Amino acid sequence: MSSDAADIHPDDTLLGRHPLLRAAAWLVTGVLLVALIIAPLTLQQQLTLSVAIFIAALVINRFAGRFGTLAMIFLSVVVSSRYMYWRLTETMVMDNPLDLVLGIGLLVAEVYAFVVLLLGYVQTAWPLERKPVAMPADTDAWPTVDLFIPTYNESLSVVRATVLAAQSIDWPRDKLKIFVLDDGRREEFRVFCEAVGVQHVTRDNNRHAKAGNINAALKNTTGEFIAIFDCDHIPTRSFLQIAMGWFGKDAKLGMVQTPHYFFSADPFEKNLGTFGTVPNEGELFYGLIQDGNDLWNATFFCGSCAVLRRTICEEVGGIAVETVTEDAHTALKMHRLGYNTAYLALPQAAGLATESLSGHVGQRIRWARGMAQIFRIDNPLFGRGLKWAQRLCYVNAMLHFLYGLPRLIYLTAPLAYLFFGASVIHASASMIFAYALPHIFHANLTNSRIQGRFRYLFWNEVYEAVLAWYIFRPTLVALINPKLGSFNVTAKGGLIQEEYFDTTIAKASLFLLALNFMGVAAGLWRLTFVDADNIATVWLNLAWTFYNLVILGACVAAANETRQLRNAHRIALQIPATLYFADGHSMRCETYDFSTGGLGVDLPIEMPTDADAPVTVALYRGDNEFRFPATVRFNRGQRMGLAFAPLSFDQERALVQCTTARADIWAARWGNHPRAAVHRVIGHIARISAIGFKDMFAHYYRAGLRKLRPAPRVSHTAAGAKEPT
Repeated sequence: MSSDAADIHPDDTLLGRHPLLRAAAWLVTGVLLVALIIAPLTLQQQLTLSVAIFIAALVINRFAGRFGTLAMIFLSVVVSSRYMYWRLTETMVMDNPLDLVLGIGLLVAEVYAFVVLLLGYVQTAWPLERKPVAMPADTDAWPTVDLFIPTYNESLSVVRATVLAAQSIDWPRDKLKIFVLDDGRREEFRVFCEAVGVQHVTRDNNRHAKAGNINAALKNTTGEFIAIFDCDHIPTRSFLQIAMGWFGKDAKLGMVQTPHYFFSADPFEKNLGTFGTVPNEGELFYGLIQDGNDLWNATFFCGSCAVLRRTICEEVGGIAVETVTEDAHTALKMHRLGYNTAYLALPQAAGLATESLSGHVGQRIRWARGMAQIFRIDNPLFGRGLKWAQRLCYVNAMLHFLYGLPRLIYLTAPLAYLFFGASVIHASASMIFAYALPHIFHANLTNSRIQGRFRYLFWNEVYEAVLAWYIFRPTLVALINPKLGSFNVTAKGGLIQEEYFDTTIAKASLFLLALNFMGVAAGLWRLTFVDADNIATVWLNLAWTFYNLVILGACVAAANETRQLRNAHRIALQIPATLYFADGHSMRCETYDFSTGGLGVDLPIEMPTDADAPVTVALYRGDNEFRFPATVRFNRGQRMGLAFAPLSFDQERALVQCTTARADIWAARWGNHPRAAVHRVIGHIARISAIGFKDMFAHYYRAGLRKLRPAPRVSHTAAGAKEPT
């Protein structure tokens, strides 16, 4: 079913236009909510209420539109609040000190999850879905833009495509200047920049890392606006025309952010084989959360694929240097001074994801430490300048990175009972079912509706379980002493020569796996010999432990690094092309993928061609044809693979314009994941978990064989030399 509600802004409704009606509605809603939350009910009454509310949610979920989403959020808040009220008032009466300590630990984790759930609803209930504003027809009225590409230790092969794409942006040439901010001070970068006609900028120090690099460039440039791209993020030709229109409409607009889209698989996608089939870890943030933040004027600056107004950026002191998440902190400073930010959910650039799980973990550690630093030294709950909704959006972003300890508690909580008989929830199994299951079911059903195409259920638990131990320590340190820790650069463009099991990253998951396996053994022992009177409680904790094993098995699978041998990633792309053969014949065809090193084409008929035969392939930008010399790498049936011959800078720039800089290439792939049924998601994670266990056992079996294998015997030749036998 469809609804026009999705096109209605809250301020355009009857309640939005009448403050007294809005206040009365909030008052009535609050009274009803409190009454529903604190009403004491028997087990039978609680079960009846839970079933009735869940049926209502299922019915509402069949109707499209945002008001249906708001109704489901309301029901979820009621059920979850009832659960938390019950937990706080009826399940914490414990005489045993061990029960009390472990019970408080679980309660803290649940309160944290409850707060994050509520704040998440605030952020995502009504995404703004801002549309681009067209630039004036007269290009003389367009402002000047300085485009910064900061780099430190990345290879030139990673940076050159970004530079060439930046030169291809559709913007008046005299109003766009491109600067490569090279903190590595490399001669080959200087030579390249001079050859292609962009500015190569260095400084005599590396203070404040990326933020300091950008701030140094700000002092020596004059453009009215600053566009910033990480050196692996390749902009499309339409980037500035899409992003700049809102600045002309809002004089107080300090920053416009667009999504970070990655054309290569991140370590989870690569190692788990989910690239293109399961939304990745970042899609929820860029697909939904930032769009929800935009409603509350709380869009975060993300360090790349963004444009900043120079005057406002300079007024807040440039890019923030007090924390290692300089981007989000800069946006916070803008909001404190009353300036606006905006988000356009249209991918206008694409970059490289981290190649290895260890690199991915290192990146997330930096993000987590930086957000904890902001929480500690510039807490958005306090200080002047922010509206209440902005404070909540920032707080939720910072609380998100504190998930380390709560996730570790969830992965070990059932072991308290299985090992020690500790009742961390002082209630019968039937009461726990009556209160906890509705809370879990409603939260998952509602979030599934809201998050839909951008995050599948339960996958966040896999991501968080992998990172929990590594996130927990730096966030704790940053909360205690925000000055500790250093900036680490995320490596991009590397290769993984051999498949291997990353035992260092998997160490925490393996330890938790061992604990949970022992918990299963303890539970079976309790079923048989100990807890005949508490069978339901044992089974409840065993079920929780089995679920944790499935999640941890997927974590182990993520640590099994697959090989990455291509310097240039292949990207699926179907566009018209023409092949010109050495004998003068030509053939219209279509590409199926490409990279900076070559492309694949589908032919209308088989074309016998020898390997290494020279050909010319033509690609198109509008009515313009661009030809590129190539050789045939393979020719199988109606499919042919081509490797580009050495290209001139002009040819490289034309290739970028026809491929990665196309205005439509990334937007067509954005948010296209179909909604997935719960049973399919669980089944998928379970299969991945089984593969993780198989790979883990295979790794340790091979390691054991290597240790047991005897050293090679040595024999002597007639000449007396030694050789192994």
